[in-house]
Amino acid sequence: MTRIDIFSGFLGAGKTTLIKKLIADGYKGEKLVLIENEFGEIGIDGGFLQDAGIVVNEMNSGCICCSLTGDFRKALQMVIAQYAPDRVLIEPSGVGKLSEIVAAVQSAQVDGMVLGGLTTVVDASKARIYMKNFGEFFDNQIKAANCIILSRTGNMDEAKIEQAEALVRSKNPDAVIVSTPWDKLTGAQILGAIDRKNSIGAELAALLAEHEREEAEEEDDDDDDDDECCCGHDHEHEHDDTCSCGHDHHHHHDADEVFMSWGVETTHAFDAEALQQALNELDEGQYGLVLRAKGIVPNVRGGWLHFDYVPGEIDVRSGPAAVTGRLCVIGSKLDEHSLPAHFGLN
Repeated sequence: MTRIDIFSGFLGAGKTTLIKKLIADGYKGEKLVLIENEFGEIGIDGGFLQDAGIVVNEMNSGCICCSLTGDFRKALQMVIAQYAPDRVLIEPSGVGKLSEIVAAVQSAQVDGMVLGGLTTVVDASKARIYMKNFGEFFDNQIKAANCIILSRTGNMDEAKIEQAEALVRSKNPDAVIVSTPWDKLTGAQILGAIDRKNSIGAELAALLAEHEREEAEEEDDDDDDDDECCCGHDHEHEHDDTCSCGHDHHHHHDADEVFMSWGVETTHAFDAEALQQALNELDEGQYGLVLRAKGIVPNVRGGWLHFDYVPGEIDVRSGPAAVTGRLCVIGSKLDEHSLPAHFGLN
């Protein structure tokens, strides 16, 4: 099976730099083929990528969307047949429309080919001006992606990064967005975002699954004590089937009938003491019955903070960077509208 990963991005966004990083410490052990498409007569990046041991097939004299019906499909079929790679990386011209590139790949109809990550690199410092002046191409690249990687965020302040992220979100609310400077991330972390393994949805699903496993283990331990529910309440003398935690103990429910989840991705930097206080206050019940919370967020003093919460137990510590800041909370009857402000995300 050959996976096809497409790396789109407007002119000068940093696609080639990203691919170099992934080749260096992300795609280790894989047999790769790179198909480049330069806008112009002379390809300038093929040389250094060939030096890195990557097979390069360049198509010059026009953007990829100008040759969809002929050369591109032929090139894709040829490299898969000739090299049998594990993965084909396609780096189209900066003025190509991602949706058309995807259509071209799908129309190639090569046996054993699987369309993988659709990544768009966005220069965060130029997002607004490019969206205003080149929206036909720039917006298409954002809308068609499943992962959007912001470049040049290392020298930008938090407010400007959030503005760029909001612009991207306005065009594509579902994509995974990487906002952390690339030098703080490994290639494996970025590939996880491209594969959607670390999306906010995946994080919440994993957190819920973790809680369900813990709950099941507690129920196994308490088989001889039918009057105690997972919230620690004694129901021996209660005259109805519902305890104050909101659980019905005589009927089976799916998890999504009992639990709620809230999560957010953010570039906001947190103070460790303020974060500790916010987590402590989750025990008070005003935000619902919070059963679990975890996250990785930037630290105002530099570096990153990792945290884990269960009722009565909190751990806030330093740790490695993530592709973007993230907080996740699960529980029952959560006040989703108040939680953002509680964590200082106004």
